[in-house]
Amino acid sequence: MTLLQFLRNARQVHLEFLAGTLAESPIYVLGNPSADLDSIISSIVYSYYANNRRPNTTPRPHIPLINLPNVPSDSELYRLRPEFVTAFWLSTNFPALSPEDRFENASESAGKILRKHLMTVADFAADLKERSKSGKIVANAMLVDWNAMPIRDEQKGTGSVSGLENVSFRAVGCIDHHVNEDFMPPCEELPQGQPLIIQPGPGSCASLITDELNSGGFWDVSSAPEKSQIAKLALAAILIDTSNLTAKGKVTDVDVQSVGFLQRCISSLDHTWSMVGFYEQILTAKQNSLDLLTFEEVLDRDYKDWTESTDSSKTSLKLGFCSSVKPMRWLIQKAGGCQRFLEGIRSFATSDDKQLDIVVVMTSFTSADEQFARELFVGATGNGDVSVDALNAFIEQSSTQLGLEDWSYVDSEKIELDEGEIRSSMDGKFGIWTRLWIQTNSTASRKQVAPMLRSAVAKL
Repeated sequence: MTLLQFLRNARQVHLEFLAGTLAESPIYVLGNPSADLDSIISSIVYSYYANNRRPNTTPRPHIPLINLPNVPSDSELYRLRPEFVTAFWLSTNFPALSPEDRFENASESAGKILRKHLMTVADFAADLKERSKSGKIVANAMLVDWNAMPIRDEQKGTGSVSGLENVSFRAVGCIDHHVNEDFMPPCEELPQGQPLIIQPGPGSCASLITDELNSGGFWDVSSAPEKSQIAKLALAAILIDTSNLTAKGKVTDVDVQSVGFLQRCISSLDHTWSMVGFYEQILTAKQNSLDLLTFEEVLDRDYKDWTESTDSSKTSLKLGFCSSVKPMRWLIQKAGGCQRFLEGIRSFATSDDKQLDIVVVMTSFTSADEQFARELFVGATGNGDVSVDALNAFIEQSSTQLGLEDWSYVDSEKIELDEGEIRSSMDGKFGIWTRLWIQTNSTASRKQVAPMLRSAVAKL
């Protein structure tokens, strides 16, 4: 079965489930709320191979679900995730296995394909409203690229996600490379043979999924053309998350081994395929993706949040982390200058669907001297002194480990912004407590920084 055939079938199974014609729930393979390339691809790749093959004793349909509560799977998904659509296009169109599966890497053409083949949380919610009589359902979920739902029920492993509060998900497995959030039940409480892999370290969740599927006998090097499609898609996620296996501190043995395995899958069918060219096309799409977005959409594009309580007063703080592949000067210019940048940060953080006490913006990009660089911005946007105290504690505890240094621009963007004005704008005069640094420890991504800040809050 080709990838697109599988996705069309999965969409149909989903509608049958909502109509009440299935005896039991399919397994929705759900990635994290940032819905980045790794998260989306991990859900698709795992679904394809686990479909009607897992759990061991009672195999069931698997349906990939993209965790975007406000974005339908159409041209809007193309606009907001062009790097994913580029990877999807490169994986399924060279060669296309049937005329009906061909599409262009452009808004209208890709939008039609996405509508027929993929499902976001927003699509699920619309389908539920239209087709379910009760409006409330219970469904099974396999978590990939995260290990805890934001809305937790009393029973371990059950909860909901934003945009689908009327769906109670029971987690029946997990493959993830983030810190364990203690949400999943123990392995013995899962259906037989279901994976429970929470392994911080690897650069990409798709690496863990590739390794699990391969070692379990689900995925072998095959002469079937459709296997090349899945291999290319998985490879896209790993290469982007590890900077083509060059990112220091992010590349582990499972990343390298998975890339080698996927290369063999592809080269056995496509001798002219170039991994470098493939990577560069997807990377370019990702780097240019922010040009199409508003400033608020840029902040929301790769966003995650957590809620932590202080140990002494039990004050609850909500922490939001935004990631950007463009440097701070580009973001400030995008917002319309320093004051509008800070106003935009505060507006984003205090919006009804965020209500953040602390907002963090992490940038990563290639510097003027062709080195991988990071910047770190933090702001206290709610809960007054407690948020400021938490950030000061974070700075005291983590600045050395993160290599935080006074900010000066190191990017190569052609932007007419005064460096001194940017630095001076971060002194609180615009009504928001902020700090901005160069983060010289460029190996520390959100996976490392978020636990540091959460720990600082918890220890207050």
